[in-house]
Amino acid sequence: MILFLGTKPGKTISKSLPNVVCPYCENKGTLTRVTSTTYFHLFWISLFRVGTSTTISCSHCKGTYFEDEFTEEMKQSIED
Repeated sequence: MILFLGTKPGKTISKSLPNVVCPYCENKGTLTRVTSTTYFHLFWISLFRVGTSTTISCSHCKGTYFEDEFTEEMKQSIED
């Protein structure tokens, strides 16, 4: 019997952060939050979520910030 199991990406959700300032270029309203999830699958059927990752990128300076690099302002805007 052959089992097809592993992980696969789920939906990617993007949201603009209009009132947050980029820590590098200091432009306001250029940040976008991208949240992606990873699911465990069996025979290409998603069974449960394995992990979630969130990154924030700036459209002006092209900087990308990972969860451990978020400023307090970024963290607060994500919680809202």
